[in-house]
Formats: sequence, C-alpha cells, structure tokens
Amino acid sequence: MGLDRITVGLIYGGKSGEHEVSLQTAFAVSKAFNYDKYELLPFYIDKQGKWKVGGKLNAPFTALEDLKLGESAGDTSAAMGLLFSKLSSGQSNIDVVFPLLHGTNGEDGTIQGLFEMADLPYVGAGVLASAAGMDKVIMKKLFAEAGLEQCAYCYFTATEWERSSHTLVQGIEEKLSYPCFVKPANLGSSVGISKARTREELLASVALAFRYDVKVIVEEFVDAREVEVGVLGNDEPLASVPGEIVSSGEYYDYQAKYLDGKSQMLIPASLDTELADRIRDLAVRAFKAIAGSGLCRADFFVRKSDHKIWINEVNTMPGFTPFSMYPLLWRETGVAYESLLDRLIELALERYAARQELEFESGV
Repeated sequence: MGLDRITVGLIYGGKSGEHEVSLQTAFAVSKAFNYDKYELLPFYIDKQGKWKVGGKLNAPFTALEDLKLGESAGDTSAAMGLLFSKLSSGQSNIDVVFPLLHGTNGEDGTIQGLFEMADLPYVGAGVLASAAGMDKVIMKKLFAEAGLEQCAYCYFTATEWERSSHTLVQGIEEKLSYPCFVKPANLGSSVGISKARTREELLASVALAFRYDVKVIVEEFVDAREVEVGVLGNDEPLASVPGEIVSSGEYYDYQAKYLDGKSQMLIPASLDTELADRIRDLAVRAFKAIAGSGLCRADFFVRKSDHKIWINEVNTMPGFTPFSMYPLLWRETGVAYESLLDRLIELALERYAARQELEFESGV
C-alpha cells in the first residue's frame, strides 16, 4: 500500500446501456470518499470499450464531464499497465479496485475475472456470483436449489425460438397464462422488459427481448408488493431494513426507474416485524445461494392476497448513488454512505487476504 492512504482504482463507464448511470455513481462516490484515508485512481471505459486512466485524485471530481478524463489521460495500454503492474513489476499501483460498472461486462463476472488475473483485491461479488447474478435463469436455478420460493417461469434460446416458437408459446400460455413478463436473461436496469397480455403482445415482447440477449425468460404476473433488502458482508452477511418500491408505471421498468422520477421508495417498508424479519433472512439466503461477497440487493415479491414471499432476483452491483435504494436502505439501518464505502473496501481486502492463504495445486 501507499505510505498512508489506500489507493482505490475507481472503474466506471463501460459498454453497457447503463453507461450514464455508472458515471453518476462514480461522481457520487468520488464526493463521498474520505481523502485523508484514500486516494482515487480513475479508470474510464468509453461506450466502445476503450479505457482511459487519469492521475491520482486527492479531491472529488468537480463536474460529471471530468469523469471522461480528457485528452491528457493514459490510453488502454497505460490503463492495463497500471492494472497489471503487480504481475509485471511486483509492485502494485492499486491497493483495491472499486468497479462501479452496471450491466454487461461490468457485473457479469467478466471484469471480475480481469481483476483475478491481475491479482488485485476488488469490491463486490466474485466471478461466479457476478455471472450467476446477471443470468436470471441460472440465478433462479440456484434459488430453487437453496429452497427459495419464486414465481413460475419459462425460458428459451434464440435458436429454440426459431425452431419451435409455436410449441414454446403454447407452453407459456399453459404454464403462466396472461399477463406475463418477458425479459432478456442477461441485462440490468429493466431494459428490454415488457408485459404481454395477449399472444400478439407476447410475440412482440419476445422479439424485443431478443434484441438484447440470446436467451429470454418469461415470468408469471404476480399481484404483489416489491420489497428490496440490502445485504452487506462476506461469510457472515447482514441484511438491511426492507424498503418498498411503489412504481409510477404498471411495473418498475427503465422509465419508472430512471427517467420519470415518480416511483417512490418507502424506507423502511410498511411490514409487520415478523414479515420483515423473514424477508431479511431470505435475503441472506439468496446472497449465499449465489455465493455472494461484499454486497447485493435482494428483490422480493410479497403477494398482496396472502403475504406469500417470493424471491425475484439479486443485483450484485446495485445502483450506488446516495439516492439509490441500496445506500438508502443502509442509511436507514444506521450505516452512512461514507461508512458503507469504508466497509466495502474492508470486505474486499478481507476476502483477498483470506484467499491468499489458500494453496494452489502444484500439478503433481
């Protein structure tokens, strides 16, 4: 490490549709860091996937545009040289990496694999948990294995759909009926999701979802409240108070989530103590089911008719501005934003240290 301060490689931007959200998050994080304890090394990934690296920061960014690092920044090879400096020179320029990337190539295990290869501690889920948390089908299979109840669903690949769409449609209608939700299997932030009320709408919704992924999942409609819990920790994770999303639209889509500002977050959610405790317990079980580490947000349906709890999904890199659900849940639980950043970096370093003690087989 540096003499006094921890050097945090802040990585943001990315090729995904959530590029702008990532910039907002990085801007907020840069403002909240305690610069007596940390210095930031900013890495910006543009929408084409090219990297830039700036100089070390001892103060926050002053404007959102500054995060794009300008002409004087180092290019992709300079960025990779810094990331892999431990392997090339034995001395690391970075003590811990904090990826603030959402969606494809950011929270799906790909960049986590890069950090593993560079032998760097990093905040958040590992390769497996990131990949499982991004693929809604794999995630649901892990939840089922862990005994977590969830709504009914069907899934299929683009090839399967081309070959036998009629049979698949009949299966969806029999198992799920209408209305149902159609989603790309691997995408964050509710992009490409639509509600189908008829066969015609189902066909259009599947076509839309296939624009974003080669695998599509269709889920039954549940008349339910949407309740979310923050999980924080490694082997002994803790759950925050639950919060509730009251959507401005028929469901919590990209428009409702990011653009119209009308959806409400009720924190804490208005739940009786026993129900809230059960949801918190299930959040920890969901985190463990995907082999999570660091943080995740677990999202649940609480059916209005009988308060039955169904896990919907987990998000291993939830929105992280001070106004995002995850930090707000922890603030209400008694952990301020700055403390949350401290804790996530501690957890990254703890996990890395524990893994350093493992022996790798010597090919006997």
